[in-house]
Amino acid sequence: MLFPYLSFSRIARIKPSKFLRQIIQLMLFSLLGMTLIAAGPALAQEAAGEPSGPLAVFSQLQTQLVNLVEWINGLGAIAPLVFILAYIVITVAFLPASVVTLGAGFVFGVVKGSILVFIGAMLGATAAFLVGRFFARDWIAKKIAGNRFFNSLDNAIAEEGLKLIFLIRLSPAFPFNLLNYALGLTKVSLPDYVLGTTGIIPGTIMYVYLGSLIGDLAMLGSGEAPSNPVISWIIRILIFVTVVAITLYISKIARKALKDSVPVSEEPAATDMA
Repeated sequence: MLFPYLSFSRIARIKPSKFLRQIIQLMLFSLLGMTLIAAGPALAQEAAGEPSGPLAVFSQLQTQLVNLVEWINGLGAIAPLVFILAYIVITVAFLPASVVTLGAGFVFGVVKGSILVFIGAMLGATAAFLVGRFFARDWIAKKIAGNRFFNSLDNAIAEEGLKLIFLIRLSPAFPFNLLNYALGLTKVSLPDYVLGTTGIIPGTIMYVYLGSLIGDLAMLGSGEAPSNPVISWIIRILIFVTVVAITLYISKIARKALKDSVPVSEEPAATDMA
């Protein structure tokens, strides 16, 4: 078995209350992970010695992305087009785009930078969604064919997809690139997915604005950020509110899906994921 602890027959036997607690824990871990990733470069600088292991790889990747932004900055009239194409590739390739988003604020300013990031992110997210749907969904569908639990969740997402995706996209606490592919495995329609993904607009403007406050592109990879306590607290409050709201909404959908799925006392009809 490929994922022995995540088999669908086990999930189908989980009690609703336990399942909802796990959802809440997942959201909290997502928020914690986002915080640690954002603080990673600064923590690495404060630590003794050079970063090693995965942290070193992440640091090198950030450096390369900063170099990319610097290169685009010198392209003149074609810089916006190259930026959009680069952003699409970064999104599809599952690379962290936050550095490039901040760089857009420095290079293009808040308004133009936000527009370019939005276009690149939307096109990249759509491309990743289509890859997940047409290259992975059929394989996954065969593996979980007949599983009532997965089908009920899948149907719930198909029915509430627009609202759910929009709420998820509002919060930076949820991994953008991962969701692009994961949502391609569900029944959510492409129009609902695209419309729901417009929820990235507030977060996009926020990141681009922060990038516009940076005095030097070198700061993008150094973990430094402009000090403005008011903005920092506003961002923290917004992230907290959106995470709580999304958690409650997902919990509601999960509760409905579990009620519609196979009863706890009944053995699921599907086989486990091989």
